[in-house]
Amino acid sequence: MLILAVDTATPAVTAGLVELEPAQPGSNAPRITTITAEVTVDARAHNEVLTPQILTCLAESGRSRADIAAVVAGVGPGPFTGLRVGMATAAAFGDALGIPVYGVCSLDAIAADTESYLRESSEPVELLVVTDARRREVYWARYRAIPGSLVLERSEGPEVSKPADLDQAAATLIAGSASHVDYFDLPVIPVETPSPAGLVRCAAADILSGAVPAPLVPLYLRRPDAVEKSYAQVGR
Repeated sequence: MLILAVDTATPAVTAGLVELEPAQPGSNAPRITTITAEVTVDARAHNEVLTPQILTCLAESGRSRADIAAVVAGVGPGPFTGLRVGMATAAAFGDALGIPVYGVCSLDAIAADTESYLRESSEPVELLVVTDARRREVYWARYRAIPGSLVLERSEGPEVSKPADLDQAAATLIAGSASHVDYFDLPVIPVETPSPAGLVRCAAADILSGAVPAPLVPLYLRRPDAVEKSYAQVGR
């Protein structure tokens, strides 16, 4: 089935079409294939480029909107303005096409994309994922490999804090924003932002089982920078 995946939780505006198939005999994992993807790195361009990117993906793949079976959207954590663009666009496509929309943590999608780098690891895996939260802070979450495999589970987070206040704890590896992983003395896995395949991987089990998605709830983790003035403030 064809899945539309979008994420605007980071400065990378991401859209893509992903083919999702059930696990084949002898495999425990579903087959996930990226058909086409469009990424624009611009923290101020979410509203302008996301829908055109989706339309470009459809045109390049030779698919139509009617071919899309479900939508997956990153729900953050991320800055207020950019994050709501991706979620609103995903919800609009789902409503217009009458298809389910699944929300996934954007940090989980980054972690999912690191799994291919961990296949040769013989050591216990404790992964820290960080992204830019602005205000000299990072969004973060910790992940551990499930015993007997290298599939990662979130063990803590998501949270927001200053890098100096974030204890590396037992982390052995780090992934995420290139300008923020250097705050930590850990080996870096070069996965910086959520990919369409990573987003779909996080929702694959629910999509394939036909589970009814929960309502999209953004992970802001703090109040937006811009707030409406109270009536008491107006006219001062």
